[in-house]
Amino acid sequence: MLKRDWREWLTFLLFVGPNLGLFVYFTYYPLIRNVLLSFQDYNTFIDEGEYIGLTNFVDVFTDSQTSVILRNTLVFTVAVVGIILVLGLMVALLLNQKLRFRNGVRSLIFSPTVLAGSAVAVVWIYIFDPRTGLILQLAKPFGINPPAWLLDPASAMIALIIVYVWKNLGYATVIYVAGLQAIPADLFEAARVDGANAVQRFRHVTIPGLSPVIFFLAVTSVLTSFQAFDLIRVMTGGGPINATNVLIYRLYEVGFGANSSIGRASVIGLILFVIMLVVTILQLRYLERRVSYA
Repeated sequence: MLKRDWREWLTFLLFVGPNLGLFVYFTYYPLIRNVLLSFQDYNTFIDEGEYIGLTNFVDVFTDSQTSVILRNTLVFTVAVVGIILVLGLMVALLLNQKLRFRNGVRSLIFSPTVLAGSAVAVVWIYIFDPRTGLILQLAKPFGINPPAWLLDPASAMIALIIVYVWKNLGYATVIYVAGLQAIPADLFEAARVDGANAVQRFRHVTIPGLSPVIFFLAVTSVLTSFQAFDLIRVMTGGGPINATNVLIYRLYEVGFGANSSIGRASVIGLILFVIMLVVTILQLRYLERRVSYA
């Protein structure tokens, strides 16, 4: 009996061991390393760090830019997640109908998702250009003078949200469409026989049937929005005047900028990790209660 158990454990380790080792090395080791670096004044040239306690934490939390960046992160995340969840559902409901060229339109809407963020950003920089941009050319005949989208602190975040939603809307739409097609048609027919109108069918059949999909998209959309780096890097560089600077970009600035500090960048990375962890736990704790898997 003991010999068989030993063989089973050995077989288990042979199959799981390599993947588990890679997972620990590339996931948990960087996290532990990040925590250690946050307490050090680390010199990348000599690959050594001096322990300085909570100095990096004090520097980050007393920095006047930190509150602005946290606010930008909150505004960006709430806006893009809310718009993607609502607009994605509306588009999916339309594309779930029996329309001509439906499959082609689905592919067209999904295509921005697979494009490189840097390439998307370059195209939209031209579209938003206040001198020769596409928006300006379309607005000229109507006597409309569009704002200098990426140069004005009041409109830069709006422009960034528009581009991020455009790029990621297709993914949410495709997931929604798959969820809609998984809802049994008998439920809609039974509701129709009972006298339920379109709004009532949407509220009592469609939404409960899509609740696992909505929950999945809510969690993944929040996590990916916290990591939106490429669009910000190419389109605005966190500006103008920190109007589009968020935590992930601030981490890059502090860690690899002119006056780089690996210790302070590690603190920002730790803050970002804690925020993402707390938000995910809250979603699992409260949103999952409303999910119906039946």
